[in-house]
Amino acid sequence: MFRSLKHYNLRLFLAGQLCSLIGTWMQIVAGSWLIYRLTNSAFLLGAFAFAMNFPALIFSPLAGVAADRFDRRSLLVLINTLSMVQAFILWVLVFTNTVQVWHVMALSVMSGILMAYELPIRQSFISKMIDDPKDLPNAVALNSSVFNGSRLIGPAIAGLTISFFGEGVCFLLNALSFLPVIVALCLMRLSYVKALHTLSSRGSLVEGFRYVYHSMPIRLLLVMVSVLSMLSGAFHALAPVFAKEVFGGGPKTLGLLLSCSGAGAFLGALYLAGRRTVIGLGRVVAVATTGAAVSLMLFAVISDIRLAVVAVFLSGLAMIMSIGGMNVIIQTLVDEEKRGRVMSLYGIALVGISPIGSLAAGAIASNAGVSTALFSVAICALFASFIFWSRLPRFRAHVRPIYAAKGIVPEIQ
Repeated sequence: MFRSLKHYNLRLFLAGQLCSLIGTWMQIVAGSWLIYRLTNSAFLLGAFAFAMNFPALIFSPLAGVAADRFDRRSLLVLINTLSMVQAFILWVLVFTNTVQVWHVMALSVMSGILMAYELPIRQSFISKMIDDPKDLPNAVALNSSVFNGSRLIGPAIAGLTISFFGEGVCFLLNALSFLPVIVALCLMRLSYVKALHTLSSRGSLVEGFRYVYHSMPIRLLLVMVSVLSMLSGAFHALAPVFAKEVFGGGPKTLGLLLSCSGAGAFLGALYLAGRRTVIGLGRVVAVATTGAAVSLMLFAVISDIRLAVVAVFLSGLAMIMSIGGMNVIIQTLVDEEKRGRVMSLYGIALVGISPIGSLAAGAIASNAGVSTALFSVAICALFASFIFWSRLPRFRAHVRPIYAAKGIVPEIQ
């Protein structure tokens, strides 16, 4: 399960990343609660999530080109430093009691731009931190485990911190949390290898799109990631409303819901890390996609908090088994020289599409209620899972020759 941790650079990176991501989740929870406290508006909650995530639609492709043309470690150091500044500014505004809604929205856009660059660069950087390509699927899965472990810890800490100290402390702790990952990046034993490229930035961007378009497995997986991203975006945008209006709670209830979702996701990531092969992972993705949609449909109609935490736990488990599984498959299939650009499109699917679900859910919730909003988005995801099931045989037929060429399965005679 932890075989890729034998690589020094990966161990260093994941330790720093865990600290940083815990702080990031604390800021996300505190930001959404701050917006809801200031406005009491479900629509503005959706707008907040939209402001934080929509920049991925614009900037992720540029990040992919940068990842394939420049030193990824240097880029990550710069991005994490700017993210630390952003969180510190937000803390100052809250601490001085001068924060306004537009401040939070504007800084969320800034955070979204930085995230749009960070995600594809970080995902494509994983392959550079290991010496044995056979350890790549495990390294990707462990990266997902760290991300989802932080989802388990961060919201819980945020809920307690908001209750006792207010949102501002969460922003300060997030600013400080970037220091470990910056230090870890600086301590890595990596040599700078300049990427070989003959195309212009525009040509590289077009080449990346063409590569994905002509790869049926990657194209299908990115569509499915987009669908689940919309569903996840809808859930996270409406979670504060469910916590307050449906379950009659406050920040602690919100932290409980998000932590239970994170706990399920963490177990799902550990399952992926424990797999020794990517063979059969397509079927796992299909089952998990259906499970994610059904579990959030159930959550949408539940009014008992005890049953609700079970539903969100199952949704987190299924969601990461699906999205994380697709990430592992994509990283296994993609050509190394195009990895940054492909992962930038993965970033668009995972982060950039999420605001559409957030905004749509917020709009529906304002008119028909939060339960109807989440249930509607989950129904769409369930329909998409049925389509994926129908394409699974064709998907396997396209994937098997690539796996054979990489030595993952025996050559086809």
